[in-house]
This record gives sequence, structure tokens and C-alpha cells, in this order.
Amino acid sequence: MVNKNNNPMSRLMELAAPYKNKYVLSVILAVLGVIAGLLPFFVVSRIVVLLMEGETAVRIYMEWCVIAALGFLAKVLFSNLSTMVSHTATFETLAEIRFKLVDKLTKVPMGYMINTPSGELKNVLVDRVEGMETTLAHLVPELTANLCIPVCIFCYLLYLDWHMALASLITLPIGMLCYKGMANGYEEKFQGLMMRVRKMSNTIVEYIGGIEVIKAFNQSADSYEKYSYAVKDNASYAVNWMKSVQVYKSMLFTIWPSVLVCVLPIGSMLYRNGSLSVSAFVTCIVLSLGIITPILNAMNFTDSISQMKSVVGEICSVLDEKELERPTKPVEIHTSNIALENVDFSYEEETTLLKDVSLSIPEKTITAFVGPSGGGKSTITKLIAGFWDVTNGAVKIDGIDIRKIPLTQLMDQVAYISQDNFLFDDTVLENIRMGKSTATDEEVYQASKDCGCYDFISKLENGFQTVVGGAGGHLSGGERQRIAIVRAVLKNSPIVILDEATAYIDAENEALIQEEMAKAIAGKTVLMIAHRLSTIIDADKIVVVKDGQLEAQGTHNELLHSCELYQEMWNAHINTKDAE
Repeated sequence: MVNKNNNPMSRLMELAAPYKNKYVLSVILAVLGVIAGLLPFFVVSRIVVLLMEGETAVRIYMEWCVIAALGFLAKVLFSNLSTMVSHTATFETLAEIRFKLVDKLTKVPMGYMINTPSGELKNVLVDRVEGMETTLAHLVPELTANLCIPVCIFCYLLYLDWHMALASLITLPIGMLCYKGMANGYEEKFQGLMMRVRKMSNTIVEYIGGIEVIKAFNQSADSYEKYSYAVKDNASYAVNWMKSVQVYKSMLFTIWPSVLVCVLPIGSMLYRNGSLSVSAFVTCIVLSLGIITPILNAMNFTDSISQMKSVVGEICSVLDEKELERPTKPVEIHTSNIALENVDFSYEEETTLLKDVSLSIPEKTITAFVGPSGGGKSTITKLIAGFWDVTNGAVKIDGIDIRKIPLTQLMDQVAYISQDNFLFDDTVLENIRMGKSTATDEEVYQASKDCGCYDFISKLENGFQTVVGGAGGHLSGGERQRIAIVRAVLKNSPIVILDEATAYIDAENEALIQEEMAKAIAGKTVLMIAHRLSTIIDADKIVVVKDGQLEAQGTHNELLHSCELYQEMWNAHINTKDAE
């Protein structure tokens, strides 16, 4: 985990630390390029002086031209080498940042993933990190070069005549006043712009994801108020900001380059007084023309640096997110007995979702959770799966608090199948193999047969080689669920959690799959969440959950006689089936 530091640029240096030597080499090459790039300026001033002195030997001029050409070529060579080295270091740094981000997302509670818009995480992982490339690769060598050039020129002008050195800088403080006016409140305004850009990006992702609903209800982009407002707000904010600084910017880029307005009259006066030679005067004129342009070029990095600070801040906000605290040393787990002991749970400062829940689940049994929506059924199973840490109490497997079990070991213990399963844009075969990366094709086929899904998959366009599309978009909800079930069975974990795992499957196939699944998960500790009560009447234990508390627990027949809520749910279920 990256150490916390409130300075974004310090954090960036921390992230780029493994590649520090390459950035240092890039700076050295950039400085060499700057020194070489100054040669043509000296050559031009020397040639002008020679012409004024009446020198007619072509050979002398050619020698100076060769020196200028060599200086130019050396500048190009060193600059390109500097950029190449900095790009190499940058791409390695960006790769390192992405690895850290992805690794971090595997360690944070699922609550963070659920409460953070997917568009926001996508922007950080893809767009924000990618946006760092240009600035990070060019900032180090080019900013170094642009700052070194005026410093070197100014030092040489001081050597020639200190009056001329100061004359070349007269426009600088005047321009700085304009720059100050332009930069007034820059950080706040830039953060405001970035906030609107992020909001617009998230809204666009949401708009695309919900395009089916938008079309179904005849909503166009303009009439979809949230999308329209985000786009217009972003555009108007940027335009108004640019208008507010336009006068200062125009003055800045007019005043700063006008160095000859001061250099020529002051130099002429010094020359007439005999305190400045012709050669020195000409050299000062030529060199003064190159002292401001690099500073203006360096100013172009102002936006980039501010953007970099904003981006690094977003990246570090993810890297600094609280992790699920887990050890790294594996523990010995002999059984899949599960126990919840006085468990309270709330996510951050939200309403308490579970209150003083205690429950014992023996291994190799089937436990079903029922109750009103939002009562806490899924929360209990997700706590057992280690998606969150309890607020108070403990969740134990084989008597061991799951917070003392390494995350990878815990994940091996549990196979979780929800009603909203995600498939990757890959073949059916590879999506199933996600459950066990070392599985052979034959093992995948056998798991499909064990779940009663082999025939259905074989009938797809390309069978097991059918590409399912992004998030499984080429398949129906029921087909996605069936593939997810096969994936979980292939994982072969001792604990299986079924959160409405057959919700999208038609009744005919549901009976077949449940029959086959019963064979596949025999001998495992099974936790089921179901709304169709007829599917769980044979469970070893049924737990009724309401308002974050356990209302009752027992077998189907026991609850029909002892739990009024279960009786109501059962009667409602029977009436619904009769109506069908």
C-alpha cells in the first residue's frame, strides 16, 4: 500500500520511484540538448559580427555554419534520447500504477465497489492514468530544458554586460503581473472543471448503460435531463473561465516576448558611451530573443501540472481506500462449519443493516435464507464470503475468524453465485475456466454436464467457443446465470452460496438445473437465498431474516407452525402458484 501524503506531486514521485534513474538520465540528456541548442545562437551572433567587420573568407563562415549544424544535430539527438528514455520510464510507471490500482480493488470491501460508480473507476483506471502519459513523459525533460535555456542565456549575458542582462528581463516582471491575473484562483477553477468532467463522464457511462430504458420511454439525449445538464454545465464552465482570463492572456503573450523594446535602446546607449562593444551588443540582441520563448513554453505545462495533481489525487484516493485487513500466512481449515457470533454490520455511516445476528451452520448442510426484500439475507451471505468486514462480532469458518484467514485462501473456500453474474468478453469455455484456471477442457465439459448445461452450451452458435460479448451481452440473463453456475461448480469450493442463482432461468430448465446441481454440490455446505419457497422446503435449515435480525429458524414444517411471517410468505407463494 502506498504511504499517505497530502502532496499529489510527492505521491507521484513515490509512484515513479522505481524508475527514478531513468528520469534522472532523461534530465541529463535534456540539459546536454539545451547546451548544444545554444551553439547556433552564438554562431549567429559571431557571423553577424564578422560581417560587420568586413570578413570575406568563405571558409570562416563555413566553419561557423558547421559548428551551428553540429550543435543543432546534437540538440536533436540529445532531445530525442531524453524523450525516449522518459517515455520508457513513463509507460513503466503507468503500468505500475495500474497494477497497484487493480491489486487495491481486490483488497477493498465490496461496499466500496458497489457505492462507487463503475464509470468513475473506469475513468481512473483507463482515462486518468492514460492522460498522465503526455505530461509525465514530456514534463521532466522539456520543463528542465525550457528552464535551463533562459538561465544559461542570462548567465552568459551577465558575463558580457550586466546592464544588458537586466535589460533582457525588464518585460518579465510586467508579464508576471499579467500571469498572476490570469492564474488568480486557478487551482479552484481547475478543480471545478475536473469535477464537471468527471460528472459528465459518469453520466455518459450511465446514459449508455441505460440506453435501453431511455429508448423504451422515448427519452432523447436532450430530454434526458441529467445527461443534458452535465454536458452543458461542463461546456459553459470552461467557456466562462476562458473568457475571464482572455485579456490577461493576450497581454501576457504580447508583453513578455517584446524584449527588444528594452534591449535595443539600452544597448544603443551603452554602445554610444563606449561601455559595450559591437560584438557584445550583437550577441546580446541575438541571445535575448531566446530568453523568453522557453519560459512561455514552460508555462504551457501549467495546465498539465494542475491536471496531473488532480489525476494523482484521484488515483491516490483509490490507493488510500481502507482495505480488508487479512494475514498472508495460510491457516489450517479442516471443516466448513460456519458461525456468526453477535454480528452487527453497517457500511460506513449508513443505517445498521444487521443487528446482533448469531447463527450456526453445520458443514455439509443446506441452509436457506428467506424474508422480505432488504431484510439482510444477501448481506449475511456476503459477510460469510468475506466481501465486507463485520462492524461488531465475528464470522467464523471452522472456528477461525475469517479476518484471520488470507483473502486468497478464503476465496478458495467459497463459491458465490448471485442473480447478477458477470461474464467477460471471451468464450464460454474461458468464462467457465475462470472458476479454476488450471482446469482442462474436459473438466469444463464435465462440470457443464454436472449442471445440466452441456446441451444448452453445445447448441450455441460456436458451442463452447462462442464469444459472450461485453458483460455477457450476447446471451440472455438465464444463459448467463447457467454459465455462472457451471463456473462455480468447476471451482469445487467446500462452501457454495446461491443468491437467487436461478432467478432468470425459466421454470422448465430451473427444475432440471436444480436437480443436476443437487448432485454436483452434494456433500458441500450450501447457503441459499430464494424467493420461491417451494425450492427450499427440503433444506436442512431455513432462516427467516427481517429488518437485519433473525426472525426465526428451523425446518419448513417447524416454521409453518412457529413463525407467522414464514406462514404469510408461504401462503402468498402458494396463492401465486395457484394463480399461475
